[in-house]
Amino acid sequence: MLVDRLISRIQKTAPIVVGLDPRLSQIPAFLKEEIFETRGKNCESVAEIFFAFNKKIIDQIFDIVPAVKPQIAMYEQFGAAGIACYEKTIAYAQSKHLFVIGDIKRGDIASSAEAYSAAHLGILSIDDEIFSRAAADFVTINPYMGGDSIAPFLDDCRAHDKGIFVLVKTSNAGSRDIQDLVMQNGKNIYSHVGELVSKWGEPFVGEKGFSVVGAVVGATHPDEAAELRKLMPHTFFLVPGYGAQGGGGKDLQNLWCGENFGAIVNSSRGITGAYLSGKFASCEKDFALAAREAALDMKADLARYF
Repeated sequence: MLVDRLISRIQKTAPIVVGLDPRLSQIPAFLKEEIFETRGKNCESVAEIFFAFNKKIIDQIFDIVPAVKPQIAMYEQFGAAGIACYEKTIAYAQSKHLFVIGDIKRGDIASSAEAYSAAHLGILSIDDEIFSRAAADFVTINPYMGGDSIAPFLDDCRAHDKGIFVLVKTSNAGSRDIQDLVMQNGKNIYSHVGELVSKWGEPFVGEKGFSVVGAVVGATHPDEAAELRKLMPHTFFLVPGYGAQGGGGKDLQNLWCGENFGAIVNSSRGITGAYLSGKFASCEKDFALAAREAALDMKADLARYF
């Protein structure tokens, strides 16, 4: 099962996923200048710059982390060229034996969810002929529209060895506006969603004790995360909020589940932008080496609290 293979890879490397969320302001000047001077400033040029940046990052971290997480919004704002870059990034990461979590946060009625699942998990039907294309291994899903919006993704998980991470308690400060609301039965919305995710994942638990139906639980809310871990013992967590958003290894110590970890922690700017400031600041031509050092430093920080 997919989640078992991810855990096996984590055991050999680290419980870290590197977020590939490129912004032009973060890209080293020499990469931008080379391409803008020859191709002009347009969407196609930006897509080429993003892929060159991602490729260099991947080349430096593929042997020390198990996964990457491209955030689709950073790519789709640049239209078809951006989407092509997103797909090329997925294919290149997988060629390096990295798992890919597509951060798409989709959530819609069942018929639309079927199309989203086909698009982002890569299992397509044309005149009843089924074929696959390069696509993410896992995707992130918004559960706000309820179980029927999740069901098509579950069907593809079952049929095609894929996985999902459902938003439960997100790392942003505004998550409290809805997720922390208390219902009439005394439960917070995030705990209710956590129970639903746990239930949806029951048929998908692998040999290592975790389901391919995972949950997004932010490092910036350690008390709520600890509560959710007790509530969801067989749910694998994708944990944003480490590093640039303020979370640290100490905040995660109640999330781990022995040798199988039970969670994978995301860092985006803290790794890919490490060359810009702080202890790993370096010559911009060494930006990918700085990213590697930042990932190793994160691994050491997390290990203190396993």
